[in-house]
Amino acid sequence: MTLNDFEPLDFKKEGIELDYKLAGVDVDAGNDFVKRISQKVKSTHAPEVLGGFGGFNGMLEIPSGYTNPVLVAGTDGVGTKCQLATLYGKDYNIGIDLVAMCVNDVITCGAQPLYFLDYIATCKLNQDKMWELVSGVGDGCHIAGCSLLGGETAEHPHPVGSVPEYDVAGFCTGIVEKREIIDGSSIKPSDRIIGLASSGVHSNGFSLIRYLTVRLKLKVRDHMELFEPTIIYAPIVKDLLSEVDTVYGMSHITGGGIPENLPRCLPKGLDVKVDYNAWERPDIFNVIQHEGNVREEEMRKVFNLGIGYCVIVPENEVEHAMRIINQWVPCWEIGEVYERN
Repeated sequence: MTLNDFEPLDFKKEGIELDYKLAGVDVDAGNDFVKRISQKVKSTHAPEVLGGFGGFNGMLEIPSGYTNPVLVAGTDGVGTKCQLATLYGKDYNIGIDLVAMCVNDVITCGAQPLYFLDYIATCKLNQDKMWELVSGVGDGCHIAGCSLLGGETAEHPHPVGSVPEYDVAGFCTGIVEKREIIDGSSIKPSDRIIGLASSGVHSNGFSLIRYLTVRLKLKVRDHMELFEPTIIYAPIVKDLLSEVDTVYGMSHITGGGIPENLPRCLPKGLDVKVDYNAWERPDIFNVIQHEGNVREEEMRKVFNLGIGYCVIVPENEVEHAMRIINQWVPCWEIGEVYERN
């Protein structure tokens, strides 16, 4: 139903006083929500954060100790996963997903996340759902080691009968010493690829999954692992870079899978050979492939298939790097760099 479907209404004749709440936006509820989340937001603030909570902007000093600091920015969302997750009460997980999708991109050059901003658009402000969502964002920032510096929650009311769904976007800024930027330029043939385990589907491929749930009646309640939040790899990468000087490239495996994301960190003229049998694929991907009769090539292009992040190191550093990573998540040597003819 659209606005054009409604019968014209004479507000004066009917004795109706139109206000923002009647139109679908409850300003008082919005203000109450801001107060409710204030402590969660403040709990993420590093000493470099300036000013209080609730202003028009957020301010943060560049941390000390940098000679030639470079700021690194990234933005992303969670997409179709939001639409399924809200139906099953997994809003907290979406908050962590949002931080992960942005932070995991920013850290691929060796940057340390500094601060995070979020934007939430909802049909109707459901305070309990939004509290879970922002709690997930706050806890995600704690894991990533960055400050939740600010955000925006906007109501976009639908004229009739809307489910209180939402969409989210995140914005992350990191910092890296210029001489320490990891840009892939040092990668050479024979370097090895280490794949870090994902927690499952992460936040990509959910349009295909939703299609399965609608057209083929895949029972989501039988596969709640679909909502496992995306792993935030920032503390793992920080630990790895503090111990291994020869990490030459990194890649966040998102939409497009390994085939489209891993080559993004390679110099021209190089390519990768990936052994898809090098790790055990989480069963949820087998379910999706079987139920949807999805070709293997399509599965590799849409999903991470159990590898959420990749690092490229020289052959003589593989064992050392894997020993560090395995303290956090399982990892495998999954491939090798070669020179393309």
